[in-house]
Amino acid sequence: MTYEETLDWMFAQLPMYQREGETAFKKDLTNILAFSKELNFPEKKFKTIHVGGTNGKGSTSHMLASILQEAGCKVGLYTSPHLKNFTERIRINGKEIPKRKVSSFIKKNKAFLERQKLSFFEMTVGLAFDYFANEKVDIAIVEVGLGGRLDSTNIITPEVSVITNIGLDHTQFLGETLPEIAFEKAGIIKNNIPVVIGEEQEEVKEVFLKKAKETNSEIIFASNIKEFYKTDLLGAYQQKNTKTAVVAIQKLKDFTISKENIRTGLLNVVKNTDLKGRWQVLQERPKVICDTAHNKNGLEIVLNQLQKEKYKKLHIVLGVVSDKKVEEIFPLFPQNATYYFCKPDIPRGLSENILQQKAKEFNLFGKKYLSVNLALKKALLSANQEDVIYVGGSTFVLSEVF
Repeated sequence: MTYEETLDWMFAQLPMYQREGETAFKKDLTNILAFSKELNFPEKKFKTIHVGGTNGKGSTSHMLASILQEAGCKVGLYTSPHLKNFTERIRINGKEIPKRKVSSFIKKNKAFLERQKLSFFEMTVGLAFDYFANEKVDIAIVEVGLGGRLDSTNIITPEVSVITNIGLDHTQFLGETLPEIAFEKAGIIKNNIPVVIGEEQEEVKEVFLKKAKETNSEIIFASNIKEFYKTDLLGAYQQKNTKTAVVAIQKLKDFTISKENIRTGLLNVVKNTDLKGRWQVLQERPKVICDTAHNKNGLEIVLNQLQKEKYKKLHIVLGVVSDKKVEEIFPLFPQNATYYFCKPDIPRGLSENILQQKAKEFNLFGKKYLSVNLALKKALLSANQEDVIYVGGSTFVLSEVF
């Protein structure tokens, strides 16, 4: 199979959660454990840092990788979802996995994958772990896909566990309350392994303290750290992530990482890891900003920062997925903006017609467009040089822009 045929085959197996939603979610580690055994337990052949949480886990993972790269380590980085190319999910020192490695891995293991009925995410996790083991990375940063306790990545025993924060997202799988969600996220805390919590939140603090006590794990709340760290990642919200990353690095044993490595690592995240979509300025005059924030907590922070921008007029290109509770996020959006409603080009995308209708209930007005790029094109034509265009609402909106 060619690389394109390989990806088509992977997508056609048990559905990809990010595209299909609930039907693709599997609350079970049986498959990934069987696959790990088939691959001769690759995750045991390198060290890891496990990063979970509701918001910020992607940025934090890239920060950790950048710092470790500055310290001279060979660093694997596994994240999801991808914005443009599947190979973005699996990197070593910022370089994406070669397409031929994806094709050869699937070809070699196709019979097992079909027999075991692995999901897209499960086979991708196996691919990442196998690639990192074969390439002999010193350490891999592994981002949780969804939740934690039953996520396919949760077969690793990391050097440090990281949980950035807890917010209401994926409630149909993880629970309707913050403590319920925190319980699922806390599932990555392992026996005698330190855990760094990015934000100390009163509603869920006890959940983490209880789990840490049960596992005899040292627990540190990074938000209590007073130091301020500069990073090349724009967006005021990154300050929380820098603290989380630095504390996690400080808890890492058997690695020599200097203060200078930390400083330069945080200042070169984009250069070292090619991170995209975090308060990314695509152009100036008119200024076009995009961000992957897609849940209430993330959007609240991003939209607050958006209001601090200077502009004559604000244009918002907006698309969301169908399981998004828009009644929770629409009150966050400014009523004085012009909206360009669109549907991300995935099965889970919410119709631009429904999005426009629901937005009207919150006094958010604008026209609807058949695609993200048509919406952005119209916004660019309508805006003058002193205006700001914000593109967001879903990772899949950004993937089409890129």
